[in-house]
Amino acid sequence: MNTLSDASPRSRTPSEAARDGTDPAARFIGHGAWRAGLGYGLLGLPLAFVALPLYVVLPNHYARSFAAPLAALGAVLLAARLFDAVLDPWIGRWVDRLFARSHRAVLGAGAVAAAVLALGLWGLMFPPEAVHAAGTVVLLSWAGLLMALTYTAYSIASVAHQAWGARLGGSEPQRSRVVAWREGLALVGVLIAAVLPGTLGLGATVGAFAVLLALGWWAWSRSVVPLAGDSVHREVIDGRSPLRQPAFVRLLLVFVVNGTASAVPATLVLFFVQDRLQAPAALEPAFLGLYFLFAALSLPLWLRLVGRIGLARSWLVGMALSIAAFVWTTTLGTGDSTAFLIICALSGIALGTDLALPGALLTGLLGELGERGRREGAYLGWWNFAAKLNLALAAGLALPLLALFGYAPGARDEAALQSLSIAYGLLPCALKLLAAAGLYLLVIRRPAASPLTAPTPLKAHP
Repeated sequence: MNTLSDASPRSRTPSEAARDGTDPAARFIGHGAWRAGLGYGLLGLPLAFVALPLYVVLPNHYARSFAAPLAALGAVLLAARLFDAVLDPWIGRWVDRLFARSHRAVLGAGAVAAAVLALGLWGLMFPPEAVHAAGTVVLLSWAGLLMALTYTAYSIASVAHQAWGARLGGSEPQRSRVVAWREGLALVGVLIAAVLPGTLGLGATVGAFAVLLALGWWAWSRSVVPLAGDSVHREVIDGRSPLRQPAFVRLLLVFVVNGTASAVPATLVLFFVQDRLQAPAALEPAFLGLYFLFAALSLPLWLRLVGRIGLARSWLVGMALSIAAFVWTTTLGTGDSTAFLIICALSGIALGTDLALPGALLTGLLGELGERGRREGAYLGWWNFAAKLNLALAAGLALPLLALFGYAPGARDEAALQSLSIAYGLLPCALKLLAAAGLYLLVIRRPAASPLTAPTPLKAHP
């Protein structure tokens, strides 16, 4: 059934639904829940799929295929990514304006963003011959402009899709299932993207992405529709900055520290595998594949735990498991590939909480702050900005520290390798421990009413 034509859920406002338990997210539990989950979550697959070519494959492709100088290429990549990150809060506010018009306006913007994203990826991977022949400056100018456009389209599609899920509301188990469908299918996208470029080539990869993106948008257009905002708020989409909401800032702080703890090993993993473990190159895909596979398999288990102890405490358990598993890496040395595979599996299980639970916590907080159906995009814009900031913080923290302590790629000196083990294993555990303390003290221990600062009353536009 096409839920877009289902008029009944559109007749209720979020506040009314919250009172009588008829939030759209209720359809993600019980009979037919898989249809609701697949309909909303499928777009998460291509959006995660494209992140690997954009952020991992592209730099190597330009360096090897077009002989782009690494320093100049790095500067272009940094500028494009900073531009993308800074735009996210603005994109979030614009998405709120689209929701204030109608959900069809959001779907229309998503369709345009998807088309630009597919064309932009093709143009980046296969620049015209005239551009390539014109020299490095023209080639990198082409790449920089196209990356800025492509990253912007990616951010629009991502923020709109996430805001849609946040507006579905629901109880903690319901919200966690909404996010788990999106993030679980995103993990499938990462696994596919990790395999396709090396097996079928970049052309097939871009083509497969375009097909998956079209299918994801089609499923999204037929998925469970969020309720319209309360009538008093439909024209009120500005208001105070999300960063002036103490409860949001506390949760965002935990999210940033925890995300940086995960991004540090993601930045250093290939150095650790190649120099500390000296593992065969053929095992590198196995390490990453096992990590993401176990993250996907763990999601149903974490969702059951959420039903028992709640979102925040389940996330805390995941953090504890991550620390217990990952601290083991500091004891590894040359040839310990089997032990590292076990660590990848265990830390992958812990990753399941990082994927599904923080977003569900944010959705619940928006409801408590009275922002549901009004300003999800503004909050998710800052949330995505923070997620991108994690990668920059990881590189800015870990790489200089390694250089300071004498490590360089290809090192075999024991002191340098020990520095690598500390940066790869102990630093993330310390950050994860700090995030766990923040989650307990700033989120879990606070009484239900105290973390929330009621929004300043807003005046509707004339």
